[in-house]
Amino acid sequence: MKIGVLGTGRVGKVIGGKLVALGHDVMMGSRTADNPAAMAWATDHGAKQGTFADAAAHGELVFHCGKGEHALAIAMAARPGLAGKVLIDLTNPLDFSKGMPPTLSVCNDDSLGERLQAAMPEVKVVKTLNTLNCELMVAPGKLVEATTIFVSGDDLEAKAKVRALLTEGFGWRDVIDLGDITTARGVEMWLPLWIRLWGALGNADFNLRVVRAKP
Repeated sequence: MKIGVLGTGRVGKVIGGKLVALGHDVMMGSRTADNPAAMAWATDHGAKQGTFADAAAHGELVFHCGKGEHALAIAMAARPGLAGKVLIDLTNPLDFSKGMPPTLSVCNDDSLGERLQAAMPEVKVVKTLNTLNCELMVAPGKLVEATTIFVSGDDLEAKAKVRALLTEGFGWRDVIDLGDITTARGVEMWLPLWIRLWGALGNADFNLRVVRAKP
């Protein structure tokens, strides 16, 4: 499958590298097509490199791995190539303007997932994978127990495609569909607690597990 990845930071590289390893035709997208570091990484890892718009046009499926503060700007730059496609939104509305710990720039009655969907009604936005560190996103089996990942979005077919990639490609066993895109509020608001747990545990190798009652 042709897949675009918006963002060439740590998250984008982990996602892009895993997708290449799975045999997908991956194009990484950054602000400029001639970003030296991004070009070098793409060459070394068997991916293509272009602008945000190039990556969006390339992908049948597109991952948004940009920083939350730039999430909408990146999406707008990529928008010409996103119409009718699934945009997998990994972004979080973290505001580091006052240092650590960050606050949320969007919360309670709104979310970045919703803002992306509202700004691009022609795109099928699916929120997922924003609740844990990027290494575990693509390798949940690193943890000693099976844990839980969530999906939010308005389009059922889009969520089914994302679920298939999460389970068959990345190895997730427990995927919970929270409902429409407004449910992205909950998973984004998990981040303040995630950051505190990171500090308390001294590492980011953890995740949520939803335990059900016995039937």
